[in-house]
Amino acid sequence: MATMTPGNLLTPATGGQVGAGGVEPVAPSRTALVVDDAPEIVALLVPLLQREGFVVETIGDGVAAVEAARTLAPDLILLDLALPSLDGNEVCRQVRSFSDAYIIMLTARSEEVDMLVGLGVGADDYLRKPFSPRELVARIRTVLRRPRQAPTSNDERTFGDLVLAVGAREVRVGGQVIDLTKTEFDLLAALSSQPRVSFTRPMLIERVWGANWYGDAHLVDVHIANLRRKLGDDPRTPRFVRTVRGVGYRMGDG
Repeated sequence: MATMTPGNLLTPATGGQVGAGGVEPVAPSRTALVVDDAPEIVALLVPLLQREGFVVETIGDGVAAVEAARTLAPDLILLDLALPSLDGNEVCRQVRSFSDAYIIMLTARSEEVDMLVGLGVGADDYLRKPFSPRELVARIRTVLRRPRQAPTSNDERTFGDLVLAVGAREVRVGGQVIDLTKTEFDLLAALSSQPRVSFTRPMLIERVWGANWYGDAHLVDVHIANLRRKLGDDPRTPRFVRTVRGVGYRMGDG
């Protein structure tokens, strides 16, 4: 495993940043894993993350990235989709089986289906290349504000043959456990908390991503589409998550 540290970005003793004006060192307290095989992207991301206070490790191979995530237990993973040996979606899927790290996918692919797949396997956000470093920093700061701990409530909510156990973070449909990503579960928990209320996209963003979330509200629709697919809920004849035209979404029958 190689850590790319462009010259003079970190002091050996403290890991602080050193700039031309003698900026005070900042001791990193979090770990970020950059998974990308393009040297120019890695060279951009490493100092950017270091300025945000991260210790940074880099990997350019999919299989090695899964092992690095297991070994390092990073707080944040910046993950390219096009990787040798294992693509980014499969890396994300495998990492999600043992890690709750924040994952932001970075990709040159522009098709919406790639976004759907990436978010469906557990990515927290998705940013297309070329991207603005300022926007990426804003996205990173936003995902880091999202709590990872499970709610303490033991509330159990039932909608027909769908049962949502909030404290256990478990969803069952017809007695079968449904594997949801954290974001999908949080959306379902938000909708089911007030089943007769129609939630706008901004309301759901505030509940799930936080009031200061920076990004495209269209991601709500992407996650809802993935959630419905996993629940076996046809949007044309929904049983669980209903679309309220011109407003957003709500939970419940009728």
